[in-house]
Amino acid sequence: MLRQLSNRIPPYPRQYWLMFWGLLFSTAGASMIWPFLMIYVSKRLDLPLAQVATLMTINAVSSVISSFLAGSIADRLGRKGVMLISLFADAFLFILLAGAETYLAFALLMALRGFANPLYRVGADAMLADLIPQEQRTEAYSLIRMINNAGIAIGPIAGGMLAAQSYNLAFYAAATGMTLYALLLTFFARETLARSEPKAEKPHPERLGGYDKVLRDMRFTPFISLMMFGWVTATLMWILMPKYAYDNFGITENVYGPIPTTNALMVVFLQMFVTGFTRRHRPLTMMSLGMFLYALANGLVALSGDFWGFWFAMVMMTFGELIIVPPASTYVANIAPADMRGRYMSIFGLTWAFGQGVGPVLGGLLNDNFGPRSIWVGGMMIGLVSAFGLFLLARRAAAPRPIPQPDAP
Repeated sequence: MLRQLSNRIPPYPRQYWLMFWGLLFSTAGASMIWPFLMIYVSKRLDLPLAQVATLMTINAVSSVISSFLAGSIADRLGRKGVMLISLFADAFLFILLAGAETYLAFALLMALRGFANPLYRVGADAMLADLIPQEQRTEAYSLIRMINNAGIAIGPIAGGMLAAQSYNLAFYAAATGMTLYALLLTFFARETLARSEPKAEKPHPERLGGYDKVLRDMRFTPFISLMMFGWVTATLMWILMPKYAYDNFGITENVYGPIPTTNALMVVFLQMFVTGFTRRHRPLTMMSLGMFLYALANGLVALSGDFWGFWFAMVMMTFGELIIVPPASTYVANIAPADMRGRYMSIFGLTWAFGQGVGPVLGGLLNDNFGPRSIWVGGMMIGLVSAFGLFLLARRAAAPRPIPQPDAP
């Protein structure tokens, strides 16, 4: 298996591998916290789920604002700076979260975290696209996902054990991982934004920071709209399933920890092989299939009532993730003009921010008004709509274009 994997990996530049290994530190740290954040906040504030979930909406709204700014900054001033701001800020905010005691304090810190996180994502996605030729990007994004999920394999188990003793220890460990990666980038990474390319005079001034051109791209906008709703299903699984299992079935943090770790291990060991399959098919077709599996996973949670039911739902969702994520990143990178790559990536990042903002609040409202299982029925329906929409886009993209006929004399 290792020989097969090594044969698939092109000779990437050194900076790619710096990002690869640094991401392991930061993701392992962050994933000690985020699977259990809703449980932690609920314990501290003793509020209804719908109200606690509004903190995720605050985080997401801030993330949307940051994503717009990050794309433009990364395209104009560089990738490395925005990545460093994000990592150092996130480390500091984890330490402050450990001491928060009121809803207002949590809201402020979640807003700041929402602003900091997209800076890294947009900068890193653009830097990777700068470093890697187009024909090698699918494998490059797949490897980054593998190491990201290796960190997630470590984080929730370690975080669950630390949180069972003291959440403060988990917050400090998360801050340490972020800081280590930030220091690696500070001293060993170079800026990848090409500054010397001559730019042609533009016939019209940019509007909306250049985002008007992005939003007029008809290969991009319908795809982004469907992904926004589809990711609601994913955020329900990641953010609300731990609390759902804790509140309704008594599954504590240290018992639940292996569930997100299973997701991470599957990505580590299966991503490159699944990518070998998906790259032989149209990206939009694969994304439709992946979103369909996300919808089925939400439906499975509604039928589950013990650890193994939730575990199998996570396995189902992970197969959807393996299929959908690298083709989606590659699709966006390939259709984006080089001088607007950061802005395309920032809009693409908004799909997750939308899901993160809408999913928990929608789930909380369904839970408080119709009962806990309605969260997952609603998530399944949203996922099915997104999957069907992506399927229709794939059909449209595959349809032969009519050949223009010459005008009759």
